[in-house]
Amino acid sequence: MSSIWKDLRDLFWPPLCPVCGERMPDGARTVCTACRMDAPLTGFWTQVDNPVVRKFWGLVPVVNASAFLFFVRGNGYRDLIHGFKYYGRWRQALEMGAWYGGELAAGGLYAGVDVVVPVPLHLRKRLRRGYNQAEYIARGIAESLGVPVDVHSVRRHRHNPSQALKEHRQRWENVRGIFSVRRPGRLCGKHILLVDDVLTTGATVTSCAEAILAAVPDVRISIAVLAVSRHNLEVA
Repeated sequence: MSSIWKDLRDLFWPPLCPVCGERMPDGARTVCTACRMDAPLTGFWTQVDNPVVRKFWGLVPVVNASAFLFFVRGNGYRDLIHGFKYYGRWRQALEMGAWYGGELAAGGLYAGVDVVVPVPLHLRKRLRRGYNQAEYIARGIAESLGVPVDVHSVRRHRHNPSQALKEHRQRWENVRGIFSVRRPGRLCGKHILLVDDVLTTGATVTSCAEAILAAVPDVRISIAVLAVSRHNLEVA
């Protein structure tokens, strides 16, 4: 019956690519084949020295850092990210995380990661949205890397206003001291992959990493974000 139902569902409500809106071909996962081939991938996860790593120079020590996609205005991948960030499409965040994690595993630089930690939302925002998109990206990455995901050890104990409309200096002030570690023993001595959805100034990820290092000084931290704009990296 399940196969019959799937056939009927696909006949009347065919699955559409979240990037271009066209019907998904059989066997395609996450996005259609054409959009996968056209994805604005950065390739940074294969480079020890890349613009995302340089973004954190002088801010927080990282082993590796990368972004998967360039966040391009007018590109369908921007709509996909907005879909799981604001419109409840958490399964797409999970699938994009799994795609990213597969590339991280193939690249080799992230082979030493012990645990994946998503940048947490404050409980109030999580209840309002219903989920944390960074957590689903992290779960997809962790599954592909074959390591656990920890969503309990780090928390956002203070609710801060959205970063979206704030200027550069205000973004840093807005996230100062908002994270804490409640289970430091679980992270002790580990190589943590800190995951978020979109990198802008780097203020939120830096604040989270600083809180972890203050509570557990012997950890090593790498960073993986799903998307970043060329403007925020100042790359051609």
